[in-house]
Amino acid sequence: MDGKTIAFLVAPEGVEQVELIEPWKAVKQAGGTPLLVSTEQGRIQAFNHLDKGDHFAVDATVDSTSPAEFDGLVLPGGVANPDFLRTVPQAVRFVREFFDSGKPVAAICHAPWTLIEADVVRGRTLTSWPSLRTDLRNAGATWVDQEVVVDTSGPNTLVTSRKPDDLKAFCQAALDAFGA
Repeated sequence: MDGKTIAFLVAPEGVEQVELIEPWKAVKQAGGTPLLVSTEQGRIQAFNHLDKGDHFAVDATVDSTSPAEFDGLVLPGGVANPDFLRTVPQAVRFVREFFDSGKPVAAICHAPWTLIEADVVRGRTLTSWPSLRTDLRNAGATWVDQEVVVDTSGPNTLVTSRKPDDLKAFCQAALDAFGA
C-alpha cells in the first residue's frame, strides 16, 4: 500500500471513534497514508457510542479536495456521522465521485446511509447495521447479514461491514480492496 492515500470522510461530530481509528491504523500499518476529510476545517468530535470521545484534526474539507487525490475512501459509522453527511451535497458528491472514478470504498455500520443518498447502492450487495436493511433494500440494494461483504459488481469494489465487532474482517477486506 506504499504511496497510496486513503480518504476518511467524517462529519464534524458523531463518528464512532473505533470505526475511525481501527481502519486508520490498518492503513498506516500497511504503509498507506490516511487523511481525515470533513465538511469543515478544524477538529472533529468522535464518539464512543453515545459518549464523547477524542478530537481529531481535519486534513482537508470536501470543498478543498477531490477524490482524484485519493486511492480509496473509508466511511466510518456512528449514527450521527452518516446522517449528517447525507444532508451535505458536497459530501454526497465526494462519495459519488469515488464510485464514478471506479475507486474502492469501504463503509461500516450506519455509513451506507451516505451511499444511499449518493445513489450508488442499486444492484449492489452489502451489509450494514441491521436497522438500515429496509433503507438499503428500498434503494435497490441486496442486504445480507454477514461480517463483511465485498461487492465487485459495480464500477468499483465496495466493502461493507455491520458493526465494531466486525472491524478485523472489515479492515482486512478494505486493505485488500485498496491494494495493500
